Amino acid sequence: MKTYNIKTLDHVPCEKCWSKIEKAAIDECVWGDDYKPVCYAQVVYVKGDGFYARLTCEEANPKAVHTGFFSDVYKDSCLEMFAQWDEDSDKYINIEMNSLGASLIALGANRHERTPIDRLIEKPFPVTAEKTENAWSVTVHIPQDDLAQIYGMSADKFVPGYTIRGNFYKCGDETEIEHYVMWSPVGTPSPDYHRPEYFAKMVITE
Repeated sequence: MKTYNIKTLDHVPCEKCWSKIEKAAIDECVWGDDYKPVCYAQVVYVKGDGFYARLTCEEANPKAVHTGFFSDVYKDSCLEMFAQWDEDSDKYINIEMNSLGASLIALGANRHERTPIDRLIEKPFPVTAEKTENAWSVTVHIPQDDLAQIYGMSADKFVPGYTIRGNFYKCGDETEIEHYVMWSPVGTPSPDYHRPEYFAKMVITE
């Protein structure tokens, strides 16, 4: 099983900080590899604040049609993070984002029984998007107080050694070349990212 180390910081990461953060390569293709751009994810934990996840893809012209919250961003060129933030719960949060910063975020234990995150907290996790000539990235802030409210847990759990289970994905259901790429391989015969049994480990470190 793969393991990603979530570095603990005392401050919100700046641009220079991200260059020093471990990258989780999103490079596993299970359902064909006709299109596999260079993609990676980075996650940090800021003490007393929460998590910041930055996902990057080297694509010059990502498809981006959908806007706003809870739109079908997975049909665009999309970067995603799924994670079970509470080790005592089988529910995970899917965070799906396109290059415009539009997002689809929900909670549930499987694909079919999911609750939009804005029904559980005051507002969705904030997402910022950046685009250059040859790449794009999205950064999502996941406040620890929101996670505590969503799961009914204590944010005091988030200390070095705490393990979160999850996965990172790149997809494009309705792009010019339909594609599905992931960090931790999913062992199903057809595309299905909502399979927590294939999640890998993300461990908070110093």
